Amino acid sequence: MSKSYNILFLCTGNSARSILGEVLATTLSHGRFVGYSAGSQPKRFVHPLALKFARGVGYPLEKLRNKSWDEYCVEGAPRMDFIITLCDSVAGESCPYWPGHSTSVHWGFADPAAVDSGDAAMIHAFGQVEMGLRNRIELLLDLPIEKLDHFQIKEKLQSIHHRLKFR
Repeated sequence: MSKSYNILFLCTGNSARSILGEVLATTLSHGRFVGYSAGSQPKRFVHPLALKFARGVGYPLEKLRNKSWDEYCVEGAPRMDFIITLCDSVAGESCPYWPGHSTSVHWGFADPAAVDSGDAAMIHAFGQVEMGLRNRIELLLDLPIEKLDHFQIKEKLQSIHHRLKFR
């Protein structure tokens, strides 16, 4: 088997978008990627709809918890190959120093947990984020990462997001 890559998904609360990213990267890649998630100001719980989604794809729920991004900046933490911010506010924050030479990009999505126009609307919003992340991660999986340098990977990851953003 080829190299396994660590990918960290970040959003402010680490309760919805970044959790979905962690689950999708891990389950879709069949070992090629190990997904992680964290937040700059993690909430106290993982959103129930994110847990429901994870359960539905067979992801071990005991692995899901809200984490601060500081957990990935200490000695002994997994080294991240890719860091993807998923909300505009965290993308604009001063991020901590990440050990190694991670490729960082921004794939902005609205927070599905912030939808307050009823359960059906929130379920729809979670579905939209899940589909958007799934499409991007599937394209990421098609990239010949081993043959690309840091700058080419960053450009391709940005291109994936922009190409799908306006569909």
